[in-house]
Amino acid sequence: MRTNINLYWIINILFLIGLFGAGSLVITEFTTGNGCPKFGAVPACLIILICFILPFVSHLFKKWNLIYFIFTAIAALIALVASIMQLVNKAECPKTDSGIPMCYISLLIFTSLIILKKIQLQYPNNK
Repeated sequence: MRTNINLYWIINILFLIGLFGAGSLVITEFTTGNGCPKFGAVPACLIILICFILPFVSHLFKKWNLIYFIFTAIAALIALVASIMQLVNKAECPKTDSGIPMCYISLLIFTSLIILKKIQLQYPNNK
């Protein structure tokens, strides 16, 4: 199956969006101490940033697909739990300027990254 869409570049764009969002939260966290929720002493946004960086490197080098899927799955699970907790008012996710909880966006991005990578690997000619 060949499409006109180059999945490699779509995945790159999703990673850059995620890196920018998570990176800005990490900067806020380290400058104010109040940028994102914490797992113990570790800011969740730092975990999410790592879960963007490692799969992105894997994707760029076109190697280590297991690392790609492990870390995107971990982040998707964290985002799913955070989204559910946000929906039932048990936690408060950081929000965009327009008021959208970032855990919803993270869930969408990581789910998309997993699906797109699976398609890319299933149809290697689609790069």
